Amino acid sequence: MTHPAQPVLPPNEARSTPEISLREYAPAVSTLLDPATGRALAASGVLESVTPDSHRSGHWLLRAGSRVGAVRVPVPDLPGPGVVLRIFPKTPVRRLFFLLGFSLDPESAWRRGERGATIDTGEHDDIVPALAHAVERQIDAALRQGIVQGYRRVEETALVVRGRIREADQVRLHFGRTPPLEIAYDAYTPDTAENRILRGAVEALLRVPGVPGPVRRALAHQRVRLAEVTPLVRGQQLPHWTPSRLNARYQPALRLAEAVLRGTTPEHRPGHLPLDGFLFDMNVLFEDFVTGALREAVREHGLVGRLQDAHHLDTAGRIRIVPDLVVHGPGGRSPLAVVDAKYKREKAGAYPNADLYQMLAYCTALGLGEGHLVYAAGQSGGRVYEVRGTRRPEAEAGEPYGGGVRLHQHVLDLDHEPAALLGALRELAALLTSGHHRA
Repeated sequence: MTHPAQPVLPPNEARSTPEISLREYAPAVSTLLDPATGRALAASGVLESVTPDSHRSGHWLLRAGSRVGAVRVPVPDLPGPGVVLRIFPKTPVRRLFFLLGFSLDPESAWRRGERGATIDTGEHDDIVPALAHAVERQIDAALRQGIVQGYRRVEETALVVRGRIREADQVRLHFGRTPPLEIAYDAYTPDTAENRILRGAVEALLRVPGVPGPVRRALAHQRVRLAEVTPLVRGQQLPHWTPSRLNARYQPALRLAEAVLRGTTPEHRPGHLPLDGFLFDMNVLFEDFVTGALREAVREHGLVGRLQDAHHLDTAGRIRIVPDLVVHGPGGRSPLAVVDAKYKREKAGAYPNADLYQMLAYCTALGLGEGHLVYAAGQSGGRVYEVRGTRRPEAEAGEPYGGGVRLHQHVLDLDHEPAALLGALRELAALLTSGHHRA
């Protein structure tokens, strides 16, 4: 299925919600917009760039970045629900959900291996219907054996005693009077953090434009099943839940529901407008896939992979560096390898030099002789650079040019099938661990 590269505007002015369709990281598209809509899109922070087109009166140049999905952007200066913005990924939707599975639960996704995505997208090949279908199916599976209940602390004013009296509040609020009483007790209820998150995801998807009718009706059915659960307050932090044996069957649905809610709540997105919809950042999905899969792969070699492993470049500890993945020896001892994932392509036949400088800084701070950059696309086979004026810790005394630090650039083409992607990462894991085995 192909998606239009040009914006899709409503065929007649009777439609209340105009739509614009863009593709991730595609060239900017000149689109006819009224000034209020252009300003609203710019303020939302959803797109990479939104600027007036100096060559076409009344047009705006719109360019999408790494975020994909669908949102409805309100236009404060105009009546109506606003404009619907759809951003299609370059990566096939099924491959996107394969990456998402690693982002949500790397260990489980790695165990499934070549069987592909851990998320059921049905027959949908568009990101909005696929996500809505996946969430509804996961929630249905979670609730199939009944709604998990739990104890929740309740403090309230009542006419009868239940639990214990909150004496301080009773004296402060009702001194010298008969009931009501200030009481506290633990209620066994379905109104738990887990169920609130599931209901929040259902309601968020019901607000998303483009959910097919059958999926929308199925989501509405799940909302009825969760009717006794308190709705989430939009804009507030998500309630905290702790994985346990009691909520084990909820956990796949909870991880996916949180991914939806993180893409819709203001604290996890750019801009300040209240958006209905969701956005996935392909930069984050690719980084999570590469580092999560490599961490599981090096574990099979008896090593420890640490994600976002913070260190300092300088001795005073003022310059902080955070590589995506640092591989340590057994028990988490000395670092053996460092990896950074980059969701970008080659430019004019060469990778950006800034990535090489960054990796050299990582190698210097960690005392490593080799660093590895993993790109989402680029020249087949990657490249290796030996840095002048440096010396690898394991270099022999007579090695030419002092055995300089080597910087590797690898390519992981997301057009390949899951089995090929995981095979490439297994090969990279073997390379990362080779120094340890030689020792």
